Amino acid sequence: MFLPQGLASHTALCRAFSWSIPANFNMGRAVADEWASKEPHRICLKHFSPAGDHRSLTYGELAQRSSAFAHSLSQLGIRRGERVALALPQGFETAIAHVALYKLGAIALPLALLFGVEALEYRLKTAGASAIVTNAFGFRRLQDIRARLPDLKHVIVTEKVEGDAETFENLIAAGATDFSGADSSPDDPALMIFTSGTTGAPKGALHGHRVLAGHIPGFQLAHGGAPQPEDCIWTPSDWAWAGGLLNVLMPALLLGIPVVSSPGQKFDAAMAYRILEEMEVRNAFIPPTALRLMKSVDQPLSRYRLKLRSITSAGEALGRETYEWVKTTLKITPNEFYGQTECNFVLSSAAELGVTRAGAIGKPVPGHRVAIVDERGNRMPAGETGQIAIAKPDPVMFLGYWNDEAATQRKFTGDWLLTGDLGRADAEGYIEFFGRDDDVITSSGYRIGPTEIEDCLVGHPAVRLAAVIGKPDPLRTEIVKAFITLQDGHLPSAALAGQLSEWVKERLSMHEYPREVEFIDDIPLTTSGKVIRRLLRDRETVQS
Repeated sequence: MFLPQGLASHTALCRAFSWSIPANFNMGRAVADEWASKEPHRICLKHFSPAGDHRSLTYGELAQRSSAFAHSLSQLGIRRGERVALALPQGFETAIAHVALYKLGAIALPLALLFGVEALEYRLKTAGASAIVTNAFGFRRLQDIRARLPDLKHVIVTEKVEGDAETFENLIAAGATDFSGADSSPDDPALMIFTSGTTGAPKGALHGHRVLAGHIPGFQLAHGGAPQPEDCIWTPSDWAWAGGLLNVLMPALLLGIPVVSSPGQKFDAAMAYRILEEMEVRNAFIPPTALRLMKSVDQPLSRYRLKLRSITSAGEALGRETYEWVKTTLKITPNEFYGQTECNFVLSSAAELGVTRAGAIGKPVPGHRVAIVDERGNRMPAGETGQIAIAKPDPVMFLGYWNDEAATQRKFTGDWLLTGDLGRADAEGYIEFFGRDDDVITSSGYRIGPTEIEDCLVGHPAVRLAAVIGKPDPLRTEIVKAFITLQDGHLPSAALAGQLSEWVKERLSMHEYPREVEFIDDIPLTTSGKVIRRLLRDRETVQS
């Protein structure tokens, strides 16, 4: 599962790589017990505190505490294959709970604390979760719906609460630290992550233990041959999302790289720079939206002593403007990569190997076969737009949607998993990402991807964030409409709206500029930082 060492080209890596996943592979034991048996005092987790009292956890502690928690869960009657929800922020308890569930053979169901009660109820009910581990905030939110969740037998809290709940620390104290857990094959279910719901109802994507092994080549490629001495990684992304959990936490633990956790909060650029500096972060995964927000801090390298050696980004297209800003301002070439909940980390840039290009995701990661195909699964010629597709079998590919075989079958055409994302490959194998098929705007016969326009707009000094949709138009089918949130010190005006339209017209093309600009206070984002354009389209429908 690891990339070969000493090869100096992407082509050589792809030729030399082959999958080797043990027949008995358990994610929990792989990321904790194996390190604990060799280096029990090695640091695996570090927690950033805004007050400065940072803490750390060793692999020995992770192995013992996760085993004890897994044993106590088994004593509560939680069995192999049962779904256990985790509604927690980044932190030691979250990592311990994940590792424990994998050791037990249960299925972890990560949920974002930001979910409202309806979203929480839908996911818990759909998954048939028998237990949930949460904090005081999540416990209070759960009270409104608990009576409507007949499968939910156990509520475990990491903080003191008033009400019917078991205590995380008490269960660990009562558990056996030598609990060995379940043997697992790579295909045994381990993890269910609900799709973000940017299109249609969220679906539970079920993954086997092999999913961790499948992420290692991409992680190593994007982070310049990780692990390297003094590597330490952080992401602002919620560990309830595949980006935070599978792009950072689990691969880093497997490779022996300390992971920094930070308190849940609305993203703050100045705080992000503090975390990078104080925790001596060497590697970062920062989604495009967060990178754009970090541009609001002027001359960061003169204000913060950063030790970064790699920055990766995914979730939406990074775009040329943000790519160039990272290179120029942070003095690092960002490595953009691509995947989705059902099949993650299959494309990546690798600047250290010369695989980098503004506006492109990169090339297929060794071990993954990716192509641009039409709706029938036929490969598209270089330069033509189609769907990004991944060939099966692939260890990062989901086992299927939970209790939805029909939706699972619709995801495939022949041996190709269809992502629903549009892209284009060039003659050198670089793939450019346009966005989801239903986000693409059809205007006067042109097919326009929104992400390039959004990236261009955030290059304007007045713009904080931008979202672009197609608005129905009787003459042009659709027109480009932009929603804008402004930087501090700038006010909405018709003159500024005109300037932004001209800004895009001059930098992109005459057919891509927004014919309408609306200034709003907040742009709707998923918990993973993606723009929910569907909500903006719905808003237009209601207003019209």
